Amino acid sequence: MKIDFASGIYGAAIAARNGLYERGWLRARRLQGPVVSVGNISAGGSGKTPFVILLGELLRARGIPFDVLSRGYGRKTSGVLEVDPAGLPQEFGDEPLLIARRLRVPVVVGEDRYEAGRFAEERYGPQMHLLDDGFQHRGLARDFDIVLVTPEDARDRLLPAGRLREPMTSLRRADTVVLSGGASAESFDLGGKAVWRVRRGIVAKNVPQRPVVFCGIARPKNFILQLRTAGVDPVAEAFFRDHHSYGKKDIRDLLELRQRSEAGGFVTTEKDAVNLGGFLEALAPLTVVPVTMELADADNAMDTMLRVIEERRRRT
Repeated sequence: MKIDFASGIYGAAIAARNGLYERGWLRARRLQGPVVSVGNISAGGSGKTPFVILLGELLRARGIPFDVLSRGYGRKTSGVLEVDPAGLPQEFGDEPLLIARRLRVPVVVGEDRYEAGRFAEERYGPQMHLLDDGFQHRGLARDFDIVLVTPEDARDRLLPAGRLREPMTSLRRADTVVLSGGASAESFDLGGKAVWRVRRGIVAKNVPQRPVVFCGIARPKNFILQLRTAGVDPVAEAFFRDHHSYGKKDIRDLLELRQRSEAGGFVTTEKDAVNLGGFLEALAPLTVVPVTMELADADNAMDTMLRVIEERRRRT
């Protein structure tokens, strides 16, 4: 009952805040370049980071310059910083670091995404900005709002009773809803919203025999399921909290687990590889399994997004 009461209070606070923006009592600040927000309504595990990388690859294929703006969740630093791909997750956050390494474009972190955007524009000009995890960051005006949903979202509850950061009615703010993880449009009241479908997968190559699988991500069971579907049968599993920063004790525990299990090596995710840092070699042989994401009818989706952005920029 206490948790349900807390969820009610949380929901009321979210509704009040959204109402202030919708009535114009709070105003979003606008950057010179167009902003495309990629977000979700639940606490992690929807595939935002792979989708940002996919969207960046689609923009690059069209020759459209862009940067990425992120809060930099989990970093020990503060203020606005440009991500150094050779840096550490403690400096920039694990997901911004992964995005910078994969896309090789400017990634700027900052608690205030508007100030991060201004920093990017001063350094690189008013190009397109991809706003990572931006659906709830309403202080920055966006020209296109993308929200990912998963099957779990349709039957979940608001924090702290569940994982939802906003009620389902918030999907009305989105320009398009991306069905991730096998989500079905019929499970959501989308009210005629545009729907994009993505297919997530993994690339499991050179996997050790009888591996120990470990990860610190929001939905580890989904990763295990993907591995089993790809023919990888773990002999043991170890799960850590999302964004886990690995230390010496973790490495000792994993090595002991490998010995007890008579495992041939380890398998983990790209995000965990970022968080392992200098411990990667200590776990050899270790296979890092990248996540792949494919957008159905990508050309039409991109054409629609770019047309909407152009029309809105003309009106502002």
